[in-house]
Amino acid sequence: MILEALERVLNDQGNSAAIRQFEADGDAGTLWTTIEQGGFLDVMLPEDLGGAALALPELFPILECLGRHGVVLPIAQSIVARVLIGGQAPVPAGMITIANRLQRTANGDLVCVRTPFGSAADYVLTHDGTAMLLMPCATAQRTNVGDPRNLTATLSWRNVAPFFRLAGSEQTLSAFAAAMTAALLSGAMQRTFDMALDYCNTRVQFGKSIGKFQALQQQLSVMAEHVLAGAIAAECAFRCEGPTPDPLASAIAKSRTSEAASLIAATAHAVHGAIGMTDEYDLGLLTRRLHDWRMSYGAEDHWNQIIGQQILKSDATLVDQVCHI
Repeated sequence: MILEALERVLNDQGNSAAIRQFEADGDAGTLWTTIEQGGFLDVMLPEDLGGAALALPELFPILECLGRHGVVLPIAQSIVARVLIGGQAPVPAGMITIANRLQRTANGDLVCVRTPFGSAADYVLTHDGTAMLLMPCATAQRTNVGDPRNLTATLSWRNVAPFFRLAGSEQTLSAFAAAMTAALLSGAMQRTFDMALDYCNTRVQFGKSIGKFQALQQQLSVMAEHVLAGAIAAECAFRCEGPTPDPLASAIAKSRTSEAASLIAATAHAVHGAIGMTDEYDLGLLTRRLHDWRMSYGAEDHWNQIIGQQILKSDATLVDQVCHI
């Protein structure tokens, strides 16, 4: 029921035209207001806090839906941030994004490097090594990273106190960020593949659809394998009984989806040819998200190192660990 309602909102107010409008002038229209007032940000909070009390596995299709629509607002981050904040403090109105770690420079500045949606968010939930902090973005110096349309930015503060401090481990914050982004990538990859498949079935050359040619069938087959593998890995990160994803499963999910993202994007553009590179075609909206989300919270190399360290620390055999995961 919640998923169907979210689909309707995104189809109506978060379509490609609305995304382009927001990227051009920063005006989210009524989308954020609808999402916030509709209670979508509180789906995992308990009922006594005004939430829908969804279990962690039920969150996965919601995040995957946001990825499928290539959302340009930190809706997923705000949902996760509210889960991590819980009832520890009143959640301020506005967009909340997440940064893995708050760094302190030699001159005392506080810095969140390459923060997803850092250009648009009102607050950022991060960790300083001892506690979680909610930092106000209005007082930060924002420096865009990469394509400004992706809204990724490095945030830095000088002599600014956090909005509040919270109990919570850095590992939990990092695991949730990884699992969340893996779900977004899974949704975006599925829609990218659907667009490529539909184009191959409708584009006619030499009297038949180009999807009938073996070379393109091979490319589509490889795409389908990576899309499915990424979706399975991402969903496994949410198959937990507790309120937060398993750290190792989250690392595997982010590694696998990030690895697949570049291949999916490249193959989709190869299949579409020149039309896929035009600004008017929606494929670019998705493939830009794939490349950006691949790097968010660390690409596959970052998470592969964490996976390797966890495996080496364990006394179990590699086969036993794989079966357990």
